[in-house]
Formats: sequence, structure tokens, C-alpha cells
Amino acid sequence: MQDRRTFLTSLAAGVLAATHRSQAQSATGTPGTIRKAVLISMLPKELPYAGQFALAREVGFEGIEMQTVPRAEEAAEIRDAAQKTGLKIHSVMNADHWRFPLSSADPAVVNQCVAGMETSLRNAALWGADAVLLVPAVVDAATSYKQAWDRSQRLIKERLLPLARDLKVVIAVEEVWNKFLLSPLEFARYVDELDSPWAKAYFDVGNVVFYAYPQDWIRTLGKRIVKVHLKDFQLDRPNGRFTWKNLGEGDIDWPEVRRAFAEIDYRGFVTTEISGGPRDYLKDVVMRVDRFLAGEKPASTSG
Repeated sequence: MQDRRTFLTSLAAGVLAATHRSQAQSATGTPGTIRKAVLISMLPKELPYAGQFALAREVGFEGIEMQTVPRAEEAAEIRDAAQKTGLKIHSVMNADHWRFPLSSADPAVVNQCVAGMETSLRNAALWGADAVLLVPAVVDAATSYKQAWDRSQRLIKERLLPLARDLKVVIAVEEVWNKFLLSPLEFARYVDELDSPWAKAYFDVGNVVFYAYPQDWIRTLGKRIVKVHLKDFQLDRPNGRFTWKNLGEGDIDWPEVRRAFAEIDYRGFVTTEISGGPRDYLKDVVMRVDRFLAGEKPASTSG
């Protein structure tokens, strides 16, 4: 009887401990479900790809976001570097959507953008990445908001999503000061109207701070978010100045942003998109991301 009582007491204690762990995790998300990645431009350019990837692994990153690479030999080198070092290439940043936007009225410009996206999607498939970042449109003096919306959606549906579906790579659209998708409600509607499991949202925490609160966008976009960029931003409204900052040194309420990601149960990569630097700097960036993921302010205690 005593053995049975002891067993039941231990079982109850275990259940209670698991419940407490679950409650604690609900505030910040289950540990290990969000993975740290770095943008390729943050790594020392003097190193070959294998050296850059090895450094990223050494300092604590689990993944990397590459940029579009049209040369087959270079793309193969990148694939081999990832396989050798075990660093996951999780996404590709398309290169030509600014110079050649999908929203252009010029068919030649549109064709350039489509060709660039096709290269990016094939890069992603070669490297094992599951998403390509796309700035879907640019509103300018020659392109109205409605034209940007209609043209870009039509072209994504007709010319990009079929290849994305075939390659099993998500097109992740991003808002990035392109005078387009200026609210989380519009962003959500835009993605929903693409009406495809291969079209999602790439959310940049820093991009919206100029005019909004990232935690609001996160909660509104919800499961549409497939990838995340991390950067910080400081706004001096009285003097009309703004500055990009290291994580935890700007205006973002990082603990609230972390709570928002936990609420939508985000489980993907978060990629740092800030200034690059040497090994010690990169190790500090990793520690800042770890603090953020723990629900704390990321700023270094020594800096």
C-alpha cells in the first residue's frame, strides 16, 4: 500500500510540475520552437561561404537567410557549405523587387522581377529553404495604391505561385517602407486574397515602428506569419530623426513582442537583420536574441 501511495504521490507531483511548466511557457512560448538565424550580409565577407557558415554556427545561430544567387556554381558552393556545417538555409531574400517591382506598368520591368523571383525560388529549392521573401509592390508617383495592389496580386497568382507550389516554397510578402500595406488589416487582407497555402507574410519587427506597434501587427497577422526579421529602431519625433539600433536599444517593447509571438504560437525562424561584425559582436547578438526569446529585454547588460 505504501508503495502504491508513494507512486500516486509522485505521479501527482509530476503532473503538477508539468502544469506549472506549461503555464510558465505560455507566457513566452515553448522553449526551442523559435530558432535563431542570421542574414548572410551580417557575416564577414572576406570569408568563403563555408567559413561564414561555420562562424554562424560557432556563435550560436541555427539558420541563415541567403540572398538571390544567379550563378549556378556559387549556388552549389552555398549548398555544399550548408551541408558541411549543418547550418540550415531557411529562406532566401529576393534581390530584384525594388529595381524591378511587380507593380510596374512596364512589361519589361515586370519580366525582370518575375525572372528574379524564379531564380530565388529555385535557389530555395536547391538549398532546402522553405520560403522566399518578396516585396510585392512599390507605390510611387507613377503607380497608385490600387494599381500596386491589383497588378502585384495578379502577377503573383498567375506567374509566381504555380512555380512556388511545384517547388514547395512559400512566397513570403513583406512590408518595408514601400508605401504599401500600411496597416496590419491591409496586410492580412492582401495575403488572404492571394488565397494560397504558398503565399504568407514575412513580418519585420522593426519596419513598422515608425508608424505602428509591432505587437499589434503580430496579433493581427497571426498564422499568416511564416518568417520574422528582428531589428530595432529609435524615433526622435521632435527633431524629425530616426536611427536603426541594435536589438534592445531602440523603441520596441520586446517583452510585449515576445508575448504576441507566443499568443499566435509562432514556431519558425527569427532572422537578425542588423549591422554585421566580427565573432564577439555576433555572439553578443545571439545573446540578445536569447534574452528576447526568454521574454526579456535584449539589450546587453554590459552595453
